[in-house]
Amino acid sequence: MNTPSFRDARRFVSVLTFAMLVAAARPVAAQPAAQPAEPAPAAADADYVIGPEDVLDIAVWGNTEVSRTVPVRPDGMISLPLLNDVRAAGSSPMQLRTALTTALEKYMPGPLVSVIVREVHSFKVSVIGEVKTPGRYELRSRTTVLDVLAMAGGLSQYASRARITILRRDGGAVREVPYDFEKITAKAGPRAAAPQENFCVQPGDIIIVP
Repeated sequence: MNTPSFRDARRFVSVLTFAMLVAAARPVAAQPAAQPAEPAPAAADADYVIGPEDVLDIAVWGNTEVSRTVPVRPDGMISLPLLNDVRAAGSSPMQLRTALTTALEKYMPGPLVSVIVREVHSFKVSVIGEVKTPGRYELRSRTTVLDVLAMAGGLSQYASRARITILRRDGGAVREVPYDFEKITAKAGPRAAAPQENFCVQPGDIIIVP
């Protein structure tokens, strides 16, 4: 039986090293990149309802004569070239855009209209009675009854905290919404009264603190 020579051993090591180098140099198949998770769609906020004294940016693509910034008049109307008076109060910006697009189709093909609320002035509530600073307050965003009472300086020492009432217009009628300040601010406990929701005010609300 022939014993492997030193030269054969060196040749074997050289071949093995070469094979290892070739294997290392061979490109590795690229792994598909992980796809980023798609963001969940944001919850859509309720459409803002345009009101008197708001200021709107009306833009008609390619038509600077009709595009302009207009205030909403006390009667709820806005004035625009070609269309004259258009009712804006009571509509959301998207609803007003649809109405303007339909009306302008009589004068131009395929009008592209955008409606942006530039300034909010129609969200006003009044606070009267036993508060430190009664008056009318202009709001910029969703605000709770408790927030409005805080803006009015808080209740006076003579206020009947459990008999606060909000007068709210509902269509052609006005309804009374009770608000129990004691329940809102009551501390939680086994004997605590059933809590009342600290709901948000609506434009035109009148908060009466007897």
